[in-house]
Amino acid sequence: MIGRRALLVIILLVLISPLFGVVLADMVGYHEPLDVAAEKLGLKEASIEWTPFSDYSIPGLPSTIGYIIAGLIGVGILLGIGYLLVKVVAEKK
Repeated sequence: MIGRRALLVIILLVLISPLFGVVLADMVGYHEPLDVAAEKLGLKEASIEWTPFSDYSIPGLPSTIGYIIAGLIGVGILLGIGYLLVKVVAEKK
């Protein structure tokens, strides 16, 4: 399904993602465009959390570690869905 080299590249990208999503974003003052638009419209953040990884973080862990864990979970979910789809298509042939 997915090659070993491709999987290593994906893991490497997840591991360095906090550099761009946390460290450099803080350095340049980056804010998500939807957050900026909501602030300009005077909207408040909903009090209901639909995900345990609010802002890609895990309470009690540094933001960079939470970012990596959330990335690995997301990649795992997508690879799992892809694997299931491949199996379903292969069974229909």
